[in-house]
Amino acid sequence: MVWKRFTALAASAAALLLPVSASAQSSPAAAPLSLTRLDCGTVRVNQLNAFSDTLAYTGQSRDLSVGCYLIRHGDTLMLWDFGLPLSQKNAVLSREGVMSSSMKRTMAEQLADLGIKPADIDYVALSHYHFDHIGQVAEFPTAKLLIGKQDWDVLTSPDKPASVDAVPFAPWIKGGAPVEPVSGDKDIFGDGRVVMLNMPGHTPGHHALLVRLAETGPVLLTGDQAHFQENYDSNGVPGFNTDRADTLASFDRFKALAKNLGATVIIQHEPRDIAKLPPFPKGAQ
Repeated sequence: MVWKRFTALAASAAALLLPVSASAQSSPAAAPLSLTRLDCGTVRVNQLNAFSDTLAYTGQSRDLSVGCYLIRHGDTLMLWDFGLPLSQKNAVLSREGVMSSSMKRTMAEQLADLGIKPADIDYVALSHYHFDHIGQVAEFPTAKLLIGKQDWDVLTSPDKPASVDAVPFAPWIKGGAPVEPVSGDKDIFGDGRVVMLNMPGHTPGHHALLVRLAETGPVLLTGDQAHFQENYDSNGVPGFNTDRADTLASFDRFKALAKNLGATVIIQHEPRDIAKLPPFPKGAQ
């Protein structure tokens, strides 16, 4: 058992180390890689303390962005996170209640601008199972689903909390589409350039994503490790996270990776981070 655990950790480390050498970055055999941001809506948070179990934002409100991402790896297409549900298209943002949400265009509409149909998507990968990250995943029912194993266990449990919506995952739960529950890190294409990073705490199987681009350099997508810059800077923990200690340990790992890789950190809900990637329809290379 100890040897198996060591082997798994060594494989994860190898995935992170693969692209470090100059030869790996410049190899003519390497598939072209790009990262394109899709606008998946806005969440208006009227009570920002929802994102702090230490009441750090009393009396504050904020509009948060919802980012989804297209990764092109050669001829293979992958989407990371799936934004708000279709019911939120053109919804009215409200100043009442804890929060409200709205989006202007669906993922399918934006992908059509790039000449991509839902059936063209090979992988749908998720940071976690919250509503603003899974809303449109069912629009891609032929793709292979990648999701943290612990999150998949929650989604498929008969005793899952009432707040967890498994309906968008029907194509995979019913067995009509392939699914891979991801334990630990996952080197998706086997070349170390697109890696799901195990960052539990926000949910049991929460993951971030590392994308190592030839021109832009390493990019780290947070998932919901943090929701906005001040939250990231202070290692803030929302009261609805599933494990506080795991969240703080994941912050340590995420920030160490960002520092050691010299990575561009993109907080997926931070409007100020949108400009770190080229504006749609362009992609970072």
